Amino acid sequence: MDVGRPVVSFQLWICGSLLLVTHGFCFYLPGVAPEDFLKGDLLKVKVNKLTSTKTQLPYSYYSLPYCKPEKILDSAENLGEVLRGDRIENSPYVFKMREPQMCNVVCRVPLTAKTAKEFKEKIDDEYRVNMILDNLPLVRPIRRADEDPIVYQYGFYVGLKGHYAGNKDETYFIHNHLTFTVKFHKDTQANSARIVGFEVKAFSVKHEYEGTWNDKTRLTTCDAHAKRLVTSSESPQEIEDKKEIIFTYDVEFQESEVKWASRWDTYLLMSDDQIHWFSIVNSLMIVLFLSGMVAMIMLRTLYRDISKYNQLETQEEAQEETGWKLVHGDVFRPPTNSDLLCVYVGTGVQFFGMILVTMMFAVLGLLSPSNRGGLMTAMLLLWVFMGLFAGYSSARLYKMFKGTEWKKITLRTAFTFPGIVFAIFFVLNALIWGEKSSGAVPFGTMFLLVFLWFGISVPLVFAGSYFGFKRPAIEDPVKTNKIPRQIPEQTWYMNPVFSVLIGGILPFGAVFIELFFILTSIWLHQFYYIFGFLFIVFVILIVTCAEITIVLCYFQLCSEDYLWWWRSYLTSGSSALYLFLYAAFYFFTKLEITKPVSGILYFGYMLIASYAFFVLTGTIGFYACFWFTRLIYSSVKID
Repeated sequence: MDVGRPVVSFQLWICGSLLLVTHGFCFYLPGVAPEDFLKGDLLKVKVNKLTSTKTQLPYSYYSLPYCKPEKILDSAENLGEVLRGDRIENSPYVFKMREPQMCNVVCRVPLTAKTAKEFKEKIDDEYRVNMILDNLPLVRPIRRADEDPIVYQYGFYVGLKGHYAGNKDETYFIHNHLTFTVKFHKDTQANSARIVGFEVKAFSVKHEYEGTWNDKTRLTTCDAHAKRLVTSSESPQEIEDKKEIIFTYDVEFQESEVKWASRWDTYLLMSDDQIHWFSIVNSLMIVLFLSGMVAMIMLRTLYRDISKYNQLETQEEAQEETGWKLVHGDVFRPPTNSDLLCVYVGTGVQFFGMILVTMMFAVLGLLSPSNRGGLMTAMLLLWVFMGLFAGYSSARLYKMFKGTEWKKITLRTAFTFPGIVFAIFFVLNALIWGEKSSGAVPFGTMFLLVFLWFGISVPLVFAGSYFGFKRPAIEDPVKTNKIPRQIPEQTWYMNPVFSVLIGGILPFGAVFIELFFILTSIWLHQFYYIFGFLFIVFVILIVTCAEITIVLCYFQLCSEDYLWWWRSYLTSGSSALYLFLYAAFYFFTKLEITKPVSGILYFGYMLIASYAFFVLTGTIGFYACFWFTRLIYSSVKID
């Protein structure tokens, strides 16, 4: 039974719907039907970008003078792949299914001073070569100890450097001989097989031959009959000017018990998941315990307050009352700079909707890591479509503040957050382009991003604002006095700055364990796959942001300080500051980035991520406090 076909139909239905709006931006879901190969079928290896964890700047495979096919063909890439810097192209490595090969010569490359320097620079920066076969990335097996299981590393290093033959100076060697292992699962009912693994072992071999070089030249350093390299370790290939490099490869096929549906399990278990799972569960238990305590205290205290206020019968008793009821005439007074608050609340709703739907798709398995760039493409498209809710939310809040110029607030909602992010992204992209990296977004893709923004997102924000402003204004549960009440002097711990900074600690504590693995997957080029736990952490983040904001808002109102609008947003939003500080800590303790441009890229992208996290958590805290104040002031008798 072909389990892939129903999912393909479902994916084509989604893609067809999306293509009506954004032609060419369809993200293909991972449920693609497996490909069956018969013995002797051609297997074409594709090459991807060169990557390094030291520079974070990807380069095209053919930026180095590797062997090229007769014609280089670019594979069709989705939007997410282009933004990730993927450059997938064909290669001269072609196998025949289940037909082992030995000592296949790919090409001979004479080195010049320029090409030798390029190879040495890539070796210094520890660049890896990435290849793909049947949508599976190439991995290199590494055995750490006899009792440990085999771990895998993506791709293979361009080369290595070290001391050789008593030479005091470091010598550069290139990995020019590749031994591929293709694992396949044989279909018992048909004479076909499916590829379930693609591994490599890279060697540096100084190939030798007799006579002059031609297409039929036989290497003396590679014995095809003995099926071994004669001088695989005795004489490695140095990288020097005016030398030549001969690229060769072997390929062997191994039958595997791993089924096609489980072939990605090996790739997704590359990290130490025991620590991962224990840390996540531990973090969730702590946050759930704290949330339970906060909820219990708040419910008991509020119930006592409301009962006391409603039992005050005489005016003398009412005049002697203290606490949050005293500020009922000012608590719903519009804040200063209310327009900007409306803009950020609307943007936060847009971001919340994008994250929620993306999480749901990921949990359901519709955004598998096997679908390169699918996650990023989905997030961009969802961000565009969620502009409808951004406009609606900002217009509703704006009308409650007695605003009249809804088109002005709509424009600010549509351009403030995306404009700031696009400006930072444009500067970072210019730096990448200056380094001649394949990670630079092409002009055409940049134009398409602008089209998505102006052509789809902005009109949707206007449509949402139009419908939101047409709705009746939200009525306050109590009347607002004409003259503002004077706020008494506050104690030191109720100082706005101190209160805001304290409020961001707990939401950050809910995510910082998971944040480590997310940063590792992004900056150390690993797959992130535990979306189920990530969704639970996201729910805990929502609950934590809401509860800590409500608690601090309650204390603020009890202190007769009614300026809660902006503080509720900043209280949970301040967790973004801790996120950025943690990102800086991660940079100096876990990464080995040395180039200034790479450091600027890291902090630039983490600044964008922290800004987005601020908007998301701030909006959650604001709506929690908004609901809380309306609830408590509608529950007491006010003359």
